[in-house]
Amino acid sequence: MSDTKRAQEIRQQILALTREYHAAQFSERPVFEPGVSRVTYASRVFDEQEMENLVDSSLDFWLTYGRYSQEFESGLARFLGIKHALLVNSGSSANLLAFAALTSERLGARKVNPGDEVITVAAGFPTTVAPIVQYGAVPVFVDVTLGTYNIDVSQLKLALSPKTKAVMLAHTLGNPFDIDAVRSFCNANELWLIEDNCDALGGEYRGRKTGTFGDIGTSSFYPPHHMTMGEGGAVYTDNDELAAIMLSMRDWGRDCICPSGKDNACGKRFDQQFGTLPHGYDHKYVYSEFGFNLKATDMQAAIGVAQLEKLPEFTARRRENYAYLREALRSIEDILIMPQATEGSDPSWFGYLMTVRDGAPVTRDALVSAMEAAKIQTRMLFAGNIVRQPAFDAMRNSGNGYRVVGELVNTDRIMNDSFWIGVFPGMSDEMLAYMAQALLSACGR
Repeated sequence: MSDTKRAQEIRQQILALTREYHAAQFSERPVFEPGVSRVTYASRVFDEQEMENLVDSSLDFWLTYGRYSQEFESGLARFLGIKHALLVNSGSSANLLAFAALTSERLGARKVNPGDEVITVAAGFPTTVAPIVQYGAVPVFVDVTLGTYNIDVSQLKLALSPKTKAVMLAHTLGNPFDIDAVRSFCNANELWLIEDNCDALGGEYRGRKTGTFGDIGTSSFYPPHHMTMGEGGAVYTDNDELAAIMLSMRDWGRDCICPSGKDNACGKRFDQQFGTLPHGYDHKYVYSEFGFNLKATDMQAAIGVAQLEKLPEFTARRRENYAYLREALRSIEDILIMPQATEGSDPSWFGYLMTVRDGAPVTRDALVSAMEAAKIQTRMLFAGNIVRQPAFDAMRNSGNGYRVVGELVNTDRIMNDSFWIGVFPGMSDEMLAYMAQALLSACGR
């Protein structure tokens, strides 16, 4: 028997044992004990296929971008119905890469320069805003609406200035923002739109997947998200030029498009002229952008391939869990403002976000304390009002670096009065019922 054939036999034995290991270690779901078991807001959901893919990839020992990475990128693009998808090492890196692409010299007059303005919201996650600041652009913060917790589109025109170059927004906890209004505004004013889809993968707006309306969409595959590969993220676009820029920037800024481990795919590796480099300088070491190394590993991608197959099932369960809580909590709508789907959307909910009404007999902090005491994990809406965070102290004190439209009244309201609980697909019916009852009890019902 040849070494190659023997290696394949051993590989199949290892994979069979991996499946057995999963069955022995993970197949029995722990019994849920109300008040004893912790109800987390999110968690990974997986089976033997993720583990088998992970081990299979490890046996290749390729480690960096490889066959599973290619399979994942093509699979994600098909799922979204979009031309280009690039795997990166986190959702934060996805947002960084998306914004960095808009600073490329290739974009000419549409390039985002230091001092240019980008419209966004303060009620969200820091890494939607961080790349704007890191590249020297100016975030312009507008308020959100309660209930949908997304941008108040009536303020878009107020935020516009001659310096505005882009809009960068997230779909809050899976609920799409008013894409029709935002997209129309961007089209009318020739603005880029980065659609942070990190909390919304699988959601739809007017029958089309979220993340595909912007010039660039982004995703995160951190464990709490809609699917996971541990760490990981993606950028995606239908724009060929932006795709080429992001591919270059993701891979050190190089001009060459050969995948890892491949040479001379263009057939002209030593026969081209670039700038003032010597003619024929090795194309693998020609750099057309200022880039990074933001690639994920093939082992992460192997997990992602298995997770992507489950994404429609995960999405359906998230919607079911949201619907359960929405119905179970109707009797306290006089106390809490409940989350409402944006008109025309079918969200893939990331969480169930609520705001304590003015004059309610209970505070947000009291509700959170009661839920946590009942071993139910809660979360704030991330940064609350991000301009009140310590990272903004220097900019706030100097009066430079960002603009605010209006008073951010609802943003402050969310910071003080809002919290959310989970709807992830691993939640059992018993967990959902327990969460609902605990919240009703905390509201005195």
